[in-house]
Amino acid sequence: MGEPIAVLDTETTWSNRLMSVGAVIADGETLQPVDKRYYILPAAGLEGGMYSAALYIGGVQPDLECPRSEAMEDLKGILHEYGVEKLFAYNARFDYGLLHELRSFQWFDIMGLAAYRQYNHAISDYADCYATGRLKRGFGVESIYRMLSRDWDYYETHNALFDAMDELAIMQMLGHGLEEYRRAKI
Repeated sequence: MGEPIAVLDTETTWSNRLMSVGAVIADGETLQPVDKRYYILPAAGLEGGMYSAALYIGGVQPDLECPRSEAMEDLKGILHEYGVEKLFAYNARFDYGLLHELRSFQWFDIMGLAAYRQYNHAISDYADCYATGRLKRGFGVESIYRMLSRDWDYYETHNALFDAMDELAIMQMLGHGLEEYRRAKI
């Protein structure tokens, strides 16, 4: 197995409190998943959020439904067990801002490559981009996943585990090695 990585996604309540966390541990060479974790924080979930209905979508069950401190300890434990040092997320600054317990890890933003013409082969020559090559609009997970996969029926579920798996799929479809993401370190 190559260097292990993890792709994370979070969902929040109306007041921007952490409600759920999804993590997919993958082989950094092949970007194939090797394990996953899904956490629901019931206290935050009681408040509700825009995507509360997606917490159990498709019958998914959390590995733990527990207080935040317990979820973060379990997640850190599994990351250390696999030897993960690098965390990836789409729009990673958002997740990094929420997950202060994981700040000792190196963080990388998938969007830092996916939204740029020079790193995303699926961005058309006619797409509206800044001089830097970054798309001016349409660079969210849903738009980029559709662009790369050509699956125009794809919709982001807004379930933290499923979204983390989709973000790993974006990395697979982009086809870059981990070294390329050094440009997207936060």
